[in-house]
Amino acid sequence: MKVTLTNHTFSTLLNSSFINLRRPFCSASLLSSSAPDSVKPQVPIFLRPPIYSTKLSDLKKWHNWAKSVASSIGSTFVQSDNGPDSEILCRELKWFIEDVVEDKHSLFSEMGDGNERVKMRADIEELYCLWRQRIEERKPFQYVVGCEHWKDLVLSVQEGVLIPRPETELIVDLVSDAVSKNDDLKRGVWADLGTGSGALAIGIGRVLGNGGKVIASDLSPVAVAVAAYNVQRYCLQDKIELREGSWLEPLKDMEGKLAGLVSNPPYIPSKDISGLQAEVGKHEPRVALDGGIDGMDALLHLCDGADLMLKPGGFFAFETNGEKQCRELVDYMRSNRSASLCNLEIIADFAGIQRFVIGFHR
Repeated sequence: MKVTLTNHTFSTLLNSSFINLRRPFCSASLLSSSAPDSVKPQVPIFLRPPIYSTKLSDLKKWHNWAKSVASSIGSTFVQSDNGPDSEILCRELKWFIEDVVEDKHSLFSEMGDGNERVKMRADIEELYCLWRQRIEERKPFQYVVGCEHWKDLVLSVQEGVLIPRPETELIVDLVSDAVSKNDDLKRGVWADLGTGSGALAIGIGRVLGNGGKVIASDLSPVAVAVAAYNVQRYCLQDKIELREGSWLEPLKDMEGKLAGLVSNPPYIPSKDISGLQAEVGKHEPRVALDGGIDGMDALLHLCDGADLMLKPGGFFAFETNGEKQCRELVDYMRSNRSASLCNLEIIADFAGIQRFVIGFHR
């Protein structure tokens, strides 16, 4: 969970093509039944049918307004809290159009009649509302369009669900490396605690291939519903089981049986939440960010959980807030869990920041 996501994420992703990734993999009937009955996840804009239409002149009017608003921001958000600048916002607007408008050529063509109707996946009034929320409320762009590109996935996200960060992708790579060297790990049951959108569970489920399974848990019913939607979209419902509950509570039947345990837990110190980028601190779920006084509450609980839940030879990987937490976590395990947890390593993220702690159960 890298807390300042906007500049890195969009400058990287908007230069790429996602045509193949954005196609749904399961039928609409499967997706409609993917979530628990209590919560129905929102459908990302790009997956909605183009049932709306508006005059080309009205769409161009909205686009000119939205671009003007984005351009007027300049570097104001950057100076405030390292938020997006106008260049980033204009790139987001381009992505927004790609998701909403069925025929993008019409919008940017100088030819054609202004009365021509353009098919869209959202009503023109909703476009005005969503872009105002993006600028005036600093609503994360991923919540505006309803999805995030992560690894080679396109995951549904919405308010109440943590937006997966690029750094967390490395956990899937670490798991892939571990299972490539050990068939028992590949055939075993894994757990992703605090799954959020289901990113890690889906990534690991695909790494395991035809072998093992994944149990993904989260305290939030909204997160469980969204994760279930994403699992169904990638046709992994037979490999990934969703359970609602806090940390180890939903996995009591798996004590000493797990082949692997991963988590990207809340690890931001409580006092630092108010200083986060507005898109993060004001909109993403605090329960997925706040790690207590020193940010270590969930991480220490996970260490104890690895001792309790993993079978001999089992693997674990936890994301942290950086070098200091990594060292504290390793020191804790060496002082309190040295009889059961071994081969501890600290792994750097893509930026070279020590971010992950991995190890094995004896």
